[in-house]
Amino acid sequence: MSLERIKIESLARVEGHGGITVHFKEGKLSKVTVDIHEGPRLMESIAIGRTPSQVVSLNCRICAICTLSHRYAALRAMEKALEITVSPKVQLMRDLMHCGEMIESNALHVFLLALPDYFGFPSAVHMVPDYAEDIQAGLRVKKFGVRLMELTSARPIHGENPIIGGFGRYPSKSEFLKFKYEAESLIPDAERGIEILRNLRQPTYMEEGMTFMCTKPEHDRYGWVGDRILTSTGEEFNVWDYRKLTNERVVSHSMAKRSSFKNKPYMVSALARFNLLGERLDGEAGEHFRRCYNLSWIRNPMYNNVAQAIETVWALEEVPRLIDRIIALDEDPEIVPPSRDKGAGSAAVEAPRGTLYHHYEIAEGKVVAADVITPTAQFLDMLETHIGVAAETLVKEGETDDIELKLEMVARAYDPCISCSTHLVRVKGL
Repeated sequence: MSLERIKIESLARVEGHGGITVHFKEGKLSKVTVDIHEGPRLMESIAIGRTPSQVVSLNCRICAICTLSHRYAALRAMEKALEITVSPKVQLMRDLMHCGEMIESNALHVFLLALPDYFGFPSAVHMVPDYAEDIQAGLRVKKFGVRLMELTSARPIHGENPIIGGFGRYPSKSEFLKFKYEAESLIPDAERGIEILRNLRQPTYMEEGMTFMCTKPEHDRYGWVGDRILTSTGEEFNVWDYRKLTNERVVSHSMAKRSSFKNKPYMVSALARFNLLGERLDGEAGEHFRRCYNLSWIRNPMYNNVAQAIETVWALEEVPRLIDRIIALDEDPEIVPPSRDKGAGSAAVEAPRGTLYHHYEIAEGKVVAADVITPTAQFLDMLETHIGVAAETLVKEGETDDIELKLEMVARAYDPCISCSTHLVRVKGL
C-alpha cells in the first residue's frame, strides 16, 4: 500500500472544528499537524478598556462547556489584582459549582464521545439498542452536573451568579440537601463508566512518554485549584510564572497558539492530574484509581478516558462534603468590594481538559492587559506527538485499515476543546 497522506477533514465528537494531517515521504513519517481552522475570537483584545466585572462575564463565554472554569479563573485573577479576599463560604460555593462542570463535562466525554470508539459505533445514539442502560446512566450523571451548575451560577451555561467578591444569591438549605442526596444516589451510575473502561483493552499503538503538569491544591487532598503548579519533572512553580511554563508560540498551520515546557511537549488533563495527584484520591474514587492505575498511564493518552470516569465519581462524592460544610456556615456573606482600582493577578484552575490560566492587569478600574491560556492550546504539541507515533506504528505493522478512525480515537482521548483553542485527521504521502 502506497500512502502519502492521511487526512481527517473533521474530527467528530469533540467540541469545535479542527483537522489532523499526517504526512509520509517515501514510506516514512514526515510531519504531523493538528490544524485549527476556527478563526481567533480576540477575547483578550476585547477585554481591554472594560471593567473587571465586564471581563469576567465576557471571558466565561470563551467556552460553553468550560464556562465556569473560565469564570472561576477570571474571578481569582481579578480578586488578586484588586486585593479582595473572599470568605470560606464563597470559596466552598465556587468549589461546588466547579464540581458541577467537571461532572457534566467528564460524563459527556466518557459515555457519549469516547465509548462509541471502543465498541465500534459512530455515535452514542447507535449504541442505544445494545447499551441503553449505560447511555441512560451517563445522561443522568451529565444532567445532574448541568443542574448543579444552574443551582450555583443561576444558569446552566454562562451563569452570572458568581461575581467578583462573592455570589449574588445563595441556594436555600432545602435546595442544597436535594442535590446532596441526588449526588450520592448517582455514584453507581458514574461507576458504570469506570467498569466498562477497566474491562476493555486499551490500544497501545500510540504510546510515548509524557511530561505532566497540573495545579497543586491548597490543601493535602485532591482538588482543582491552587497557586502552585506541579510538573512530573519534580519541579514546582508559582502561578505568576505561568509564562515560563507555557512558552506560547505561533505555528503556521493553526489558528491556535502552542505551548511547550523546556522546548518539549507536555500534557494537561485528568490523566495529568491523576499521575501527579492520584494518591490523594479518597473514597470510592480512590479505590477505583488504585484498582485501575498501571505504568501505562504515563505513556498512553487513552487512559485519560479512565481518569475522567474516576474523577466523575470523586466529584459526586465531593458534592455532599461541600454541601455539608456550606450548610454549617449559616451567614450568607456580603459581596467584598475592591480595596484598590489597579493591580495585576494571575490564576490557574483545572478545567475538565487541564490547567487553565487567566492573567489580568488593571489600571484606574479598567483592564489594560489580558492573557488566557487554555488546556487544549497547551497539549496540542503532545497530541501531535502521539498521533505521529500512532501513524508510524500502524503503518510499520501493516495495520492501515481504518487508520483514520484509530488516529481519531487518540485525538478524542485528549477530549480537545478546539473552540477554546482559539476538523480532525489527514494523512499525506503514505
